[in-house]
Amino acid sequence: HRCGGLGPVKLSGREAARYLARPDAARAGVLLHGADAMRIALKRKALVDALIGPDGAAEMRLTRIGAADLRRDPAAVQDALRATGFFSGSRAVLVEEAGDGTAPVLAAALADWRPGDATLVVTAGDLKALGALRKAFEGARNAAAIAIYDDPPDRDEIEAALTKAGLAPTGESLSDLEALGRSLDPGDFAQFIEKLALYKHGDSAPLTSEDIDAVAPPAAGAQADALIDLAADGRTDALAAEMRRVAGGSSAATGLVIAMGRHFRALHAAACASDGPDAALARARPPVFGPRRTRMASQARGLGRDQLERALGWIIEADLALRSSRPPPGLVLAERLLVRIAMLKRN
Repeated sequence: HRCGGLGPVKLSGREAARYLARPDAARAGVLLHGADAMRIALKRKALVDALIGPDGAAEMRLTRIGAADLRRDPAAVQDALRATGFFSGSRAVLVEEAGDGTAPVLAAALADWRPGDATLVVTAGDLKALGALRKAFEGARNAAAIAIYDDPPDRDEIEAALTKAGLAPTGESLSDLEALGRSLDPGDFAQFIEKLALYKHGDSAPLTSEDIDAVAPPAAGAQADALIDLAADGRTDALAAEMRRVAGGSSAATGLVIAMGRHFRALHAAACASDGPDAALARARPPVFGPRRTRMASQARGLGRDQLERALGWIIEADLALRSSRPPPGLVLAERLLVRIAMLKRN
């Protein structure tokens, strides 16, 4: 774009992602608005970094103005947009948590903006479509407005984040990260990408599902998962020794039976999926990665739908027994249940 060809812009989807990565320096300002403060903060950081570079704030090329300060000093934003600093390079003025009350001041700043001035970046919460602040940016010929929705990151956004982190994904790892993005908050997902980059530091091989599985936080109840895997794999020989490692008490038995229900429901869903257990487990929430997915897919195939339904029936009976007014010895019941399930592999 050039100044003469600009017009009002509302951006969404891929257009918004491209703009945030490579903002148009000829535009006076950008409004980011949406209900999720974390998503807004992440997009704001990406936009400011793209405008002035990661060192821009340290070089005093970023000016922050509180929305409340604009009411006391309406000229502050225009002065900041026109000010020059000690360091050369592009500049930005950031106004956070703006609302409709700041619309007249910000609209005046957009109207008075000249080429060479700093770029105005404004963040706001969930705004009404006909609200004053949205109208100020959506109606200005030299500004853009971007609504940030509570959608999980799409493949383009994930690829951009991986490229920025210096990671080269495979098709399978991209699918895994898409599934993970649907189950994590945006801030947690961004931190996960950073952890992946640290894990792969010095390793030029493409990112794999095994890498993702290695960085993923350990699941709660890992001890119970080990027992359940032995049962699902038909390892009756190892069950007794592993059971001795589980702490005593009815609460431990109840938690183990609940975990068994969760695991075998996932196996049943995987066994019933028309596109196969691997695809079903990738869609699960939270998704299953790498060797863990391979093992669970093998369990689903090895037991099959009918045997898994029998196992689920036994698990429900055990759960009801543990919750009854006169429950049986919990760990004894859980151990017998695990052995019964393990014996299914021999039928």
